[in-house]
Amino acid sequence: MNLSGIIGYPVTPFSEHIKGVDLEKLGTVLDILLEAKVDAIAALGSAGEAAYLSKFEWEQVAKYTVKYVNGKVPVVIGVAELTTEKAIERAKYAHDIGADMIMVSPFSYYKLSEAELFGHYESISNATPLPIMIYNNPATCGVDMSPEFMLKMVSDIKNTCLIKESTGDIQRMHKIHKLSNGKVPFFNGCNHMALEALNAGASGWCTAAPCLIGQQPKQLFDAIEQGNSNKARELFYQQYEFLEFIVKSGLAAAVKSGLELQGYQLGGPRKPLLPLTEQAEKQLKSMLLALNCIE
Repeated sequence: MNLSGIIGYPVTPFSEHIKGVDLEKLGTVLDILLEAKVDAIAALGSAGEAAYLSKFEWEQVAKYTVKYVNGKVPVVIGVAELTTEKAIERAKYAHDIGADMIMVSPFSYYKLSEAELFGHYESISNATPLPIMIYNNPATCGVDMSPEFMLKMVSDIKNTCLIKESTGDIQRMHKIHKLSNGKVPFFNGCNHMALEALNAGASGWCTAAPCLIGQQPKQLFDAIEQGNSNKARELFYQQYEFLEFIVKSGLAAAVKSGLELQGYQLGGPRKPLLPLTEQAEKQLKSMLLALNCIE
């Protein structure tokens, strides 16, 4: 599957009136991403609070997202489970509902060996024909996979075809590009590295930023694709402070607060996560005003 560009990450709306996920408001978030001209939508990532959802809620969000997007862009479903058995169950569900790809994070309590990680991905691959994006995010998942090891999985495990690299180390991306002779697509998952990563050959950028700043991430990607480095730098530095802020403040809390400032009531993040402080919300409002994203 050929995938490139901006992969947009929706937040998961909760409602005081509806116990659990508010699917109607999820549709609003998906519309915002589609209007932002994202090239794909990845549900149930960090921004979507996937780790805090029940099995029923997780399946609700996955199914609704695929149905609502309705083929307008590819839909990627995030799978991050402690056990291989549960990961397989969710991968199969993603296939059954018509998702286009799964993004697999090896979430773990114990430190996993490469043999254990390989077996985890191989078992998932054997259970579903869906393309698999290997997601390396040690800060969240507690597992760090080297570029060499991820490329070995792409080579030796069917269906594994893309890498999402989120360590914040640009050298990892250079290595993936160099060791694969530029043949293995990789995506940037670190907002504040977007310019460097895309210039280093990343096929795209995975981000929740379009939820709040519309087409600006896509404009940055397009400027690099068109070889307009001056415009790309200008666009990136306009967004830089905002991109860094939403990650440091917590993606779910920051994006939901920002959407509230824009007039959307999506509820706060699920406890133990907390909403932004009053001071942080003021900072965010100032940045969105500067980016012409609120009036």
